[in-house]
Amino acid sequence: MFKRVFGKPKQESSNTVTSLDKLNETLEMLEKKERVLLKKASAEVEKAKDYTRAKNKKAAIQCLKRKKLYEQQVEQLGNFQLRIHDQMIMLEGAKATTETVDALRTGAAAMKAMQKATNIDDVDKTMDEINEQTENMKLIQEALATPMGAAADFDDDELEAELEELEGAELEEQLLQPATTAPAAPVQLKWHFKKKVTGDVLKHTE
Repeated sequence: MFKRVFGKPKQESSNTVTSLDKLNETLEMLEKKERVLLKKASAEVEKAKDYTRAKNKKAAIQCLKRKKLYEQQVEQLGNFQLRIHDQMIMLEGAKATTETVDALRTGAAAMKAMQKATNIDDVDKTMDEINEQTENMKLIQEALATPMGAAADFDDDELEAELEELEGAELEEQLLQPATTAPAAPVQLKWHFKKKVTGDVLKHTE
């Protein structure tokens, strides 16, 4: 559908740029002509003033008529410029639309290629392989954690009973120990003052 509506995106984009360049050139030409006509209209006004001062009314009127003709041409050129601006806006909008559709088409093609490279069957197969490897790794880890040799013959119940006996003996030993000697009272420092003739001397003793 996009191909029928928009045709070849790159070719249309190139044609749009060429058309915009042509419209810009035409617009510049019309603006240049407009400036020339405005200068001519202003010149006719100055001439009409000169003829009016010279009491040549007929010549002054002719100048004003030519000014009106120039102004009509200026107005016509303004309409042409407006049409060109309108056409440029439509072309720029069409160009943006074509580029957007082209980008969407490229993205859709890339997504289709990626989906083709990774179909659902391959994904399922890969996930099955991962699950199988994970299960195998669990079995290996369990096998490595299983006691071997003499350690495999130890009875966990007997080991726990022996541990309880050790804990009971440790507690009994703590209860039979004599009370520890109370710590000595901290030494208090007493300050004594001894009066001398030369002054007071501060002295401390235990």
